[in-house]
Amino acid sequence: MNEVTAGFFQHTTAIVESNRIGEGTRIWAFTHVLPGARVGRDCNLCDHVFVENDVLVGDRVTVKSGVQLWDGIELEDDVFVGPNATFSNDRFPRSGVRPSGFAKTRVMAGASIGANATILPGITIGSGAMVGAGAVVTHDVPPNAIVRGNPAVIVGYVEARETRVDEAPAGDLPSVSVARVSVIRLPAIPDLRGNLTFAEFPGLLPFVPRRFFLVYDVKSRKVRGEHAHRALSQFLVCVKGECSLLVDDGMRRQEILLDGPGIGVHVGPLVWGVQYKFSPDAVLLVLASDVYDPADYIRNYDEFRSLVLPKTS
Repeated sequence: MNEVTAGFFQHTTAIVESNRIGEGTRIWAFTHVLPGARVGRDCNLCDHVFVENDVLVGDRVTVKSGVQLWDGIELEDDVFVGPNATFSNDRFPRSGVRPSGFAKTRVMAGASIGANATILPGITIGSGAMVGAGAVVTHDVPPNAIVRGNPAVIVGYVEARETRVDEAPAGDLPSVSVARVSVIRLPAIPDLRGNLTFAEFPGLLPFVPRRFFLVYDVKSRKVRGEHAHRALSQFLVCVKGECSLLVDDGMRRQEILLDGPGIGVHVGPLVWGVQYKFSPDAVLLVLASDVYDPADYIRNYDEFRSLVLPKTS
């Protein structure tokens, strides 16, 4: 007969050796929790889950059937782990050979891992990220990124509506819901000798540039950016090929397709920006309002959100 023990539910066939199980947690049939594990409140550990000693599970975490959480695994609050997802903690496993220490794998708050996904040792899955079913994750996953495939690659971002300028009504520009971001249509001057576009300040350029850089020859559609600036503004134009720009003000995020020199995007300070989905021939021009200053960069998404979101008492 099932029973509720010390504020949590334990199926009669479950083995729970830890005394650090949060109130309201449910531990189902044939699940085994070793003595050193810590499991938070209101979690759901489904059938045939194994939890080793050096494991930390936050609050409101769901772990579906057939998952093993080995030493060094940390699941933060509100994480979902799908059935038969596989974690690993030893980069060079050998039978009978125990490493001096196990790699630490961290799944940050609100992230989800799909069924049968494989997570290599020492990986960090960013907050709110989504790992597709069957994906093989070989590198860290940024916050809110959607990854899939083998090896897993970024294919999108959670709750980021894709915006295409060519889908806007003639003469109009697409609406951008992200604060401190605007799309600017650049003039097109056709000529038999070659087409031309331009921008100047004052006029279409939102600031006087003090620096420019080019991003090109990006291999395998990899991700660039993944940071915000404290004071710097940027103006981005994909002068050849195409790429996607993800902008995020901490509350809303949007993906803008840059597919030619006819548009520019002004990204102000305190906007998290990512450039990805580069075509093999893509050339991205970025104009900056100031010279390079490493102190102006915000490279941690949680720090960025703490700066832009209103403080609650």
